[in-house]
Amino acid sequence: MKFALVVIFTLVLATLAAHFLAGDPGYVIINFRGHIFEMSVPILVLLFFATMAALWLIWFIVRAPRKLGEAAGRMRAGRAGQKLTMGMIQIAEGNFAKGEKLLARAAASSDAPLFNYLQAARAAHLQGQDERRDEWLKLAYEQTPEAANAVLLTQAELQLDRQQYEQALATLRRLDDNSKDHSYAIALLGRLYYRLEDWSNLAEILPRLKKHGRINQETIDTWTTRVYIENLRQAKTGDGVVAEWSAIPKKFKSDIALLEAYYNALMRNDLHAKAEKELVAALKHEWRAPLVSLYGLVEGPDPSKQLKRAEGWLSTRPDDADLLLTTARLCLRTELWGKARSYLETVIAVRPTPDAYRVYGRLLNQLGEGDAAAEAYRAGLGMVTDTQLPAIPHLAKP
Repeated sequence: MKFALVVIFTLVLATLAAHFLAGDPGYVIINFRGHIFEMSVPILVLLFFATMAALWLIWFIVRAPRKLGEAAGRMRAGRAGQKLTMGMIQIAEGNFAKGEKLLARAAASSDAPLFNYLQAARAAHLQGQDERRDEWLKLAYEQTPEAANAVLLTQAELQLDRQQYEQALATLRRLDDNSKDHSYAIALLGRLYYRLEDWSNLAEILPRLKKHGRINQETIDTWTTRVYIENLRQAKTGDGVVAEWSAIPKKFKSDIALLEAYYNALMRNDLHAKAEKELVAALKHEWRAPLVSLYGLVEGPDPSKQLKRAEGWLSTRPDDADLLLTTARLCLRTELWGKARSYLETVIAVRPTPDAYRVYGRLLNQLGEGDAAAEAYRAGLGMVTDTQLPAIPHLAKP
């Protein structure tokens, strides 16, 4: 369109010039350094246009190689883009090997091969070819060193997917050293520490996880609670347990798993009286089955008083299986074998559990009923295994 307008304008201009010059072509004299050039106006105009045409031709010839290179580059980029698209389609359709090949071929002619190499690495990963996956990632890094974080993140994600936790940990720590404030890397590191049950390192990065907000609050609370539980389990003294519990924010102290860890830590460090007192208060505030079970395990200073309290609860909750088992345990502590047996048989009738069978078997052994005890143990084990266990044979008496 633009060329056509130029041609039309030139023709119009030439027509006008011819009209004015037809009657009188004019006369031009040019004196340049002693040389005189004489010509008519039409000749001068022709020389001007011929000079301009020659200059344009020279300019075109000079620019031709670059233009040809740009055109060839556009063609290569177009072909590379087509291969990239076809490669992604093949991967999406599950043809991972074919998709990987197309992506690799496209990378060779692409101006930005990073994406090709990263996707080729994913395709190799989906085929279980971890060594080839790492080779593609290495090429991605070598071709685009400034994208090191993107390459390392991709590598870490693929290693986590393959459950290569040690390699993923090394990758993420390297990334964390490179970019301390990379929120996604910190989030992956937090998930990895949780999977590895590396509570000390998880506790160390929890403030950073909260700051960057890449992990939802519910998950942060779950991880925080798990760290507190581990701290209570690691406490070596009663004072240490009390100090750890005091440091825990109030909003977490109603978590049942955390409460169990706390009371178990108190009992493990011989603070049974404190555990009993606080358990009674907690159960008065809210009746919770795990705390009821713990009340049967705590060795308070007066077991008879404990039993009396449990039987008082039982008067209003006669079918509570957890309370029945707790009461049976307290009867065993006070050597009330008959009452313990009655409670245990009621538990097994109401809601049999492996724990109830285990306590029942121990009682039967205490009473000298070896066959019945063996049957109780077998029934309890059968509840936690997929196969039916045979009865335990007795050794023949010599």
